[in-house]
Amino acid sequence: MTSAPANTGSLLTARDISISFDGRPVLQHVDLEVNRGRIVTLIGPNGAGKTTLVRIVLGLLHPDSGHIDHAPGLTIGYMPQKLAIDPTLPITVDRFLRLTGSRVEQPAQKIDSLLAELRVSHLRNHPLNAVSGGELQRILLARALLREPRLLVLDEPAQGVDVTGQAELYQLISNISEQQGCGILMISHDLHLVMSSTDEVVCLNQHICCQGKPDQVSNDPAYLDLFGDKAAKSIAVYTHNHNHHHDIKGNIIEQDNG
Repeated sequence: MTSAPANTGSLLTARDISISFDGRPVLQHVDLEVNRGRIVTLIGPNGAGKTTLVRIVLGLLHPDSGHIDHAPGLTIGYMPQKLAIDPTLPITVDRFLRLTGSRVEQPAQKIDSLLAELRVSHLRNHPLNAVSGGELQRILLARALLREPRLLVLDEPAQGVDVTGQAELYQLISNISEQQGCGILMISHDLHLVMSSTDEVVCLNQHICCQGKPDQVSNDPAYLDLFGDKAAKSIAVYTHNHNHHHDIKGNIIEQDNG
């Protein structure tokens, strides 16, 4: 892996990524770019190679060919699809968040602030194994944000969350990108929600079938082939013209009157 030029908005660039497992192609000649302040969402059927691509981006797998370029000094926050917790593990939410893999424990004030912003302050001293699926997803998001990442990688962030909670969680993710200016690379199956809260969609099925703005992708023949007309018609695609800015909770903090 090499560093991307410092004078561009690019945080991550993947070029011509291919990988096979036991002779079976999983990714073929995939290109991907994530820029500052942009949300890029990977969609595709099961077995399309989405998680494999994310693992390559994170440096957990090495492709058979192609390369990844990172911006100099890039900090990445990662939120896994799910976390298996031993029901006998005696650890609180607070302790879990303090152990982020760095040599220095996270300060209490920083944890307090993030839990408040993600609306789970009341869980701070709860046993981690006693929180609900939706609450756990917010705690995992908080843990990823504690690293103050310039690139946030989210693997199915709304896994196990009810429909109302999904919409709220995706709005939080949009607000995080807008407020903090970080780039976000996200895997999701929640097409009807993702299409209205992302800047670019990459439709993957071992190779890139189509990519672009949500309204372009949802009308692309390759997309319709994969998901069908019924799925496409159920997606509420709209363009959100920003004339204001949100804080992480979704409150408008600045209005542009130009």
